[in-house]
Amino acid sequence: MFENVMTLVATPPHPPLEVQQIQQAAESLRALGAQVGAPVWLAPAQAVDLPFSGLLPAQAALAAETMLADTRVDVIAQPSAGRRKKLLIADMDSTMIEQECLDELADAVGLKAETAAITERAMRGELDFAAALHERVANLKGLHVTALETTKQRLTFMPGGRTLVQTMQAQGAPCYLVSGGFTFFTGYVAQALGFTAHRANQLLIEQGQLTGQVATPILDKNAKLAFLHEFAGAAGLTLSQTIAVGDGANDLPMLQAAGLGVAYHAKPKVNEQAAARVRHSNLTALLFAQGYPAADFRD
Repeated sequence: MFENVMTLVATPPHPPLEVQQIQQAAESLRALGAQVGAPVWLAPAQAVDLPFSGLLPAQAALAAETMLADTRVDVIAQPSAGRRKKLLIADMDSTMIEQECLDELADAVGLKAETAAITERAMRGELDFAAALHERVANLKGLHVTALETTKQRLTFMPGGRTLVQTMQAQGAPCYLVSGGFTFFTGYVAQALGFTAHRANQLLIEQGQLTGQVATPILDKNAKLAFLHEFAGAAGLTLSQTIAVGDGANDLPMLQAAGLGVAYHAKPKVNEQAAARVRHSNLTALLFAQGYPAADFRD
């Protein structure tokens, strides 16, 4: 019985997963003294499990990622026991949707580029999240609430997101959307994708216009971590039974506390410190990482 498992994922439209790449990953583990079992396909030419023992998951992931650095293959290594998680907590902006809502709102006042630059620095962990949020929201003072609806219509969902949520929900795993963005958008995204519930910051509005302020306390990295504890506790779960996904520095405490924390197309700091990274594939990689075969996916 192998104590660990490595999942290799190559999601279309990227090139398919090849047998040679699987062999290379296996050899990278054997070179470090690991015992590697036979590959188990989760989806033809797309995802495969490699069971292994004798090597820590972090060491195995680094070895395989280095070996496959010139490919579009994602690598996730973890203990075999308990890999099927019972609760999902997810970031929204640039994770479950392809945009940053605040940047899109700023487009309505001609400040998208400036706002996006601040967002990027905040997500890299270079700025205090709350201070950066207040600064960006202040620029929206006087914006009519119709801009919220206009922005919502421009949002696009991250590929694989609905499948991730629907598949886990079908297995009885509650799914929570927790964002440093705004409830107007999380409510829409949560309903569209099938989340159990959502949490986010609230924009203050007076007489049909944004005041340039956000309600306090701010939902920041500490709040995201607190919600993970709250949701897991309410479901009678340990943190080891949860999976979290996000892309920014304000997601890191949540990612590091979850049983499997996945940095999704993330900032460098997050990639470095999260246990797992998805750089190329879509969100169905989180299902493959849990051992779901594609035949069990729900839409």
